[in-house]
Amino acid sequence: MVLKLYGEKEVVVVGGGVAGVAAAIAASRCGVKTLLVERYGFLGGTATASSVRIFMNFYLDNKPLVGGIMLEIIDRLKELGGYDERSKIFDPELMKIVLEDMALEAGVELLYHTEFIDVVMKKNVVKGVIVHNKAGMQLIMSEITVDATGDGDVAVAAGCSYEKGRSVDGLTQPMTLIFELANVKEKLVPSRRVLNIKFEESKKLGEINIPRENVLWFKTPYKGLLFFNTTRITKVDGTDPKDLTRAEIEGRKQMLSFVLWLKKSFPEAFGDSYIARSGPQVGVRETRRIIGEYVLTEEDILSARKFPDAVCKANYPIDIHNPLGEGTVIKHPPSGDYYEIPYRCLVPKLIDNLLITGRCISATHEALAATRIMPTCIGLGQAAGVAAALSVKLKVSPRELNVGILRSTLKEQGAVL
Repeated sequence: MVLKLYGEKEVVVVGGGVAGVAAAIAASRCGVKTLLVERYGFLGGTATASSVRIFMNFYLDNKPLVGGIMLEIIDRLKELGGYDERSKIFDPELMKIVLEDMALEAGVELLYHTEFIDVVMKKNVVKGVIVHNKAGMQLIMSEITVDATGDGDVAVAAGCSYEKGRSVDGLTQPMTLIFELANVKEKLVPSRRVLNIKFEESKKLGEINIPRENVLWFKTPYKGLLFFNTTRITKVDGTDPKDLTRAEIEGRKQMLSFVLWLKKSFPEAFGDSYIARSGPQVGVRETRRIIGEYVLTEEDILSARKFPDAVCKANYPIDIHNPLGEGTVIKHPPSGDYYEIPYRCLVPKLIDNLLITGRCISATHEALAATRIMPTCIGLGQAAGVAAALSVKLKVSPRELNVGILRSTLKEQGAVL
């Protein structure tokens, strides 16, 4: 195997989803040389590759709990006409452009169509990553690496401990293939109640087989275009390529059967509609959770716990889609309150010069069901990026970083703490 040196960077972020983009932008704005590695030819991850085109709630009393880069993204989407303030729905194609522009303007070096392969270690210290792309196997040396892969790929390769799925059987939340229907006669779309009653009747008759308790759909800023979060693929592991393959196939089967059912059941509204887009990748809610210096718990969420080293606020509830099929468990934090996520959840145990962010932070199955939404991941990404940059500039490991300096720098970048 020929291994070419791509270069030496101060911060390398692996994974260009919303958390990774936020991390790269934040680090670069702190004045360190930052490289963002992404396997697709665009940024956004769940927001674009999985077409989850809605920001779940991150407001409390009409004030945002996540600021900084999160609000900048929204402002830029608004300027392009790609964001609806009321519904929090955005255009995923414009999102690709917004994220890319923000990264480039911040000075981030982008490396697309590149897969993470392995880490370079010196004892317990991550010194760089090995990647593969059209140029072959390449070595990228780094002072600090940020794992924003969603699945904790870098951390696991480095030897970090992790958990996956719920404690009783290891099953993770189901996957969903998001899709959009165009040319819908919106004024003739039945109420959600009517649509769901028909959906239940049809399932009992065996006319449709989707293991979900309801039909979930949203309007978009564009006339006649709706998007559906209705498919549900169960008993799949997002770190198993065979399961991922099965999930993609099953997701498209469910999508087609559901669209045909809509056309047959409600021809006046959906008869002339067509599938305009499905996510290039099935949406994955949960895989590995890296064990960090602190593990966020269900109790932390439900008690609205605050932490002295907090780097992100949130109030989204625990939202667990049944790994076996129908049913969704919702548990809210106290009304009018919020919980915090400590920096320690971004610092993996035992391994140095590595930070974790986004979906794979240190949390239980239940807590992850609250923290996995995109606004929170963006806030966590910005925190990881600033922490990585400060670790480089102060010549300390992320574990040794002064949290007071981290929090003050985050506030300077507009974070809500």
